Amino acid sequence: MTKGNINVSVENIFPLIKKFLYSDHEIFLRELISNATDATLKLKHLTSIGEAKVEYGNPKLEVKIDKENKTLHIIDQGIGMTGEEVEKYINQVAFSGAEEFLEKYKDSAKDSGIIGHFGLGFYSAFMVAEKVEILTKSYKDEPAVRWICDGSPEFTLEETADKTERGTEIILHIAEDSVEFLEEGKIRELLLKYNKFMPVPIKFGTKTHTLPLPEDAPEDSVAETEEVDNIINNPTPAWTIAPSELTNEDYMKFYHELYPMQFEEPLFNIHLNVDYPFNLTGILFFPKLSNNLNIEKDKIQLYQNQVFVTDEVKGIVPDFLMLLRGVIDSPDIPLNVSRSYLQADGAVKKISSYITKKVADKMSSLINENREDYEKKWNDIKVVIEYGIVTEEKFAEKADKFTLYPTTDGKYFLWNELEEKIKLNQTDKDGNLVVLYASNADEQHSYIQSAKDKGYEVLLLDSPIIPHVIQKLETSKEKISFVRVDADHINNLIKKDEPII
Repeated sequence: MTKGNINVSVENIFPLIKKFLYSDHEIFLRELISNATDATLKLKHLTSIGEAKVEYGNPKLEVKIDKENKTLHIIDQGIGMTGEEVEKYINQVAFSGAEEFLEKYKDSAKDSGIIGHFGLGFYSAFMVAEKVEILTKSYKDEPAVRWICDGSPEFTLEETADKTERGTEIILHIAEDSVEFLEEGKIRELLLKYNKFMPVPIKFGTKTHTLPLPEDAPEDSVAETEEVDNIINNPTPAWTIAPSELTNEDYMKFYHELYPMQFEEPLFNIHLNVDYPFNLTGILFFPKLSNNLNIEKDKIQLYQNQVFVTDEVKGIVPDFLMLLRGVIDSPDIPLNVSRSYLQADGAVKKISSYITKKVADKMSSLINENREDYEKKWNDIKVVIEYGIVTEEKFAEKADKFTLYPTTDGKYFLWNELEEKIKLNQTDKDGNLVVLYASNADEQHSYIQSAKDKGYEVLLLDSPIIPHVIQKLETSKEKISFVRVDADHINNLIKKDEPII
């Protein structure tokens, strides 16, 4: 048996971990499951290149609660560790990582601007545990070992016969002030929040599965049941699958998996997939928006390698696309940084530009493929596009290809079509193209009728940000002006000669 000190110079690290991010203690489970997943995927890699001479099989993680002993167990069937590796990775590498993390963030522990709080790793266990045990057996032919630490810098490390299967089990002896983490409901909530789409199956208890009856079974037959593993996650979410392998039904199913309380189907989706100059995958959904600008509910979720990070994606996703729903997953987004730093980060700027371009390209292809369908959807998507025109220059440059201008009689024009349609009749004496519009067809009915009687087209522009859109169009296009149809007498709206009163 080995006894030793982790690092005497920082005796205060455990109290620091305890109080660090007090409201965010729940991240310990995400960190430990991320480690267990990494250990499993490392084994997969080593077996695939022939370095680990073991059967990879179909490994899973397991999370178990033992209420009687007040312990929480996280078990993997991954690479495992030898005694030497525990000494190195737990007592040195993981510890110095935690130390560095705390040093960097102890002053900003309450800074909710830090995204995700990744990096505390294994030592986050001490946020909720008074004692932590590691039972681990390496894929190499070496004895299993047990490491124990009670939150002081002292640890013990010894060989053990208690573990015969390859992999690692972390046992958390839950502290008195953290007993909520012995509740099944709480652990399920955290697993679904952070680990719903982890790439390795996670077992959390069992469930009863009803077996199908044979076709010739009598009517009064009772189906047999069996207890099966309750796998709480979906290891292959839609964004990790090539778009060519997904049907529209697959996308809809995934949308409802992300947002179980959303009963309305999204209008369409955009599948993101790029690996140079940065890695990014994801799926964005256009929900029906109409004029609703409420973006507080069912937001876009940011993942890193299938681990949930946050749904506060401002600065990564351009503002105008915050109205969309979906997932983006990128290992290239720095997570332990403040939001102001994030917005200045080069990789993040590129990601934001890429997403903007993909949305513009999708709009162009939708209108080209089925103009009639696009026109039907216009009222539900116009807020996003108009917001993009106002706030995102690169998007505004492409927007003429897919921005529609509806008239009060239900026709839809692209900008070049509108120009062509009205230039003869609606050019004033100074050569300016005058675009007439109404904001409410019912209230402005008589003005609209007067304009129509003169052969003018009247647009119906009724979204909340139209004044900003008009300002943008008037400054970016030459010799055009927008005039509201009730701004003056009809004879004065498009000045052909001297005004007539």
